[in-house]
Amino acid sequence: MHALVPCLLLTAFLAAVMSAFTGLARRIRRRGTAGGGLSGALAAYEEAFRTTSHAAHQEIRAQADRQAPSDSPDGLRRRRRKR
Repeated sequence: MHALVPCLLLTAFLAAVMSAFTGLARRIRRRGTAGGGLSGALAAYEEAFRTTSHAAHQEIRAQADRQAPSDSPDGLRRRRRKR
């Protein structure tokens, strides 16, 4: 039993550290204060361990980068011709 106590303490410590990092990541994403390096590190983590979440994040970023069609100067939208 005495040999098991250090292993349990180490496991509890690692679980506490991982939960603290998870909470920090959620807070940073919610507030939008992640810098370039931190957001890159979080994206790498998402890609490695949560592939569906990473794919959804990439789709959201792609949608944000797309631009809505704008009106012409005379106020009329022009249709694109299919070739």
